[in-house]
Formats: sequence, structure tokens, C-alpha cells
Amino acid sequence: MSVSLVTSRRRRASSSDMIRLTLALASFLYCHAAAAQEWQLDRAHSAAQFSVRHLMVSTVRGHFGKLTGTVRYDPANPTASSVEAEVEVSTIDTREPKRDAHLKSPDFFDVAQYPTMRFKSTKVEPAGPGKLKVTGDLTIRGVTRPAVFDVEGLTPPMKDRFGQRMGAMATAKISRKDFGMTWNRAIEAGGVTVGDEVTITIDTELVQRAEPAQKK
Repeated sequence: MSVSLVTSRRRRASSSDMIRLTLALASFLYCHAAAAQEWQLDRAHSAAQFSVRHLMVSTVRGHFGKLTGTVRYDPANPTASSVEAEVEVSTIDTREPKRDAHLKSPDFFDVAQYPTMRFKSTKVEPAGPGKLKVTGDLTIRGVTRPAVFDVEGLTPPMKDRFGQRMGAMATAKISRKDFGMTWNRAIEAGGVTVGDEVTITIDTELVQRAEPAQKK
């Protein structure tokens, strides 16, 4: 057998191997990308809540009435997941109109200048069975700071007549001063009117709408 014939066969074999490798890689990447499915926050069954100490003796709680967001979640590879959410700050409600008006003012959220606050994940990590740690950029009053949400109670998807649903709860602690909300008032007995640490709790129900049936 001539050297040229052997060389030609080797080149064809090498080319064939390269094609198979390329196809296998493309298939892997396609499956990997397809595995992270997109879910939408169901506004009617989700809530963004917060709590903060008042007068050093009690806790005031409130919530925001309008929360939207998108989650891309891959249960087989949580690190490929991502979260984006937005809250309309003008929907704040602490069950006290005067306090709500003060929170909307430039002393706190300055709703006229900054009507929304946003969160965009930069890293998602497993944190135990049914738990995740979601790190990302939280933007409030135009200031962006890193924040970490501990996610737990992540349920398996369930089907209903509208599509699929799953739920989870996420919590984080932030310093309001980090976002320019420095207003306070000293009290005679010592201490201040409003605490600095704020606990954020997000109760989410995620929905994946079923594709409408094709008309025949």
C-alpha cells in the first residue's frame, strides 16, 4: 500500500472524528441550554415583603403590590440558572398612609426619581436539598450593591390547566444606608427611630404557560 493512500485514509478518518466531535459538542450545548427553562413570576400569587426595627422595640412590616420577574431554572444544573425581578416602589404598603407617604419621599425611596428597584442574579449555587444561594446586583434609588438571597422550599413543578407551576421563598438582609436611605431620628431613651438592617422576603409562585393548542 502506498504512503499517499495511507495518508489519505488517515486524513479522512481524522476529518470524520472531528465532525463527530463537533456534532457531539453541539448536541451537548443544545441540550444544556434547553435544560434551563424559563418561568414567569405569577403576580397574583407572589409577594415582595420587608421588615425593619422601629424605636428599637418592635418590627414594622410592609409589602410591595407589584412584582414582576423571570427565572431561568435548570434543576439538573442549578449554576446555569438566573433570576431577574423588578418591584414598583410606589405600590409600597405598611397599612399606615402617612408612613407610606414618608417612605415614598426623598428621605427614603424617592419614588418620583426612582420608581422601581431591580435585582439581577450574577451567580446561583446549590445550598442543600431544595435550597439555593442566589447572588446578584440589587438596585435601589439608583444605587447598585451586591445582595445574597437564600432560597428554600423550592417545590417540584406541578401541572394545572394553565401550564406548570412551582414555588419558593427567598430572603436577604441589607443595610438601607448602603442605598442612600440615611434618614433617622434619635429618641430620648437612646437609639434611633428606624433600624438600619432590612429583611427582604420574596414569596414566589412561578408559572410556565402551556402552549395553546394548534387549530386543525
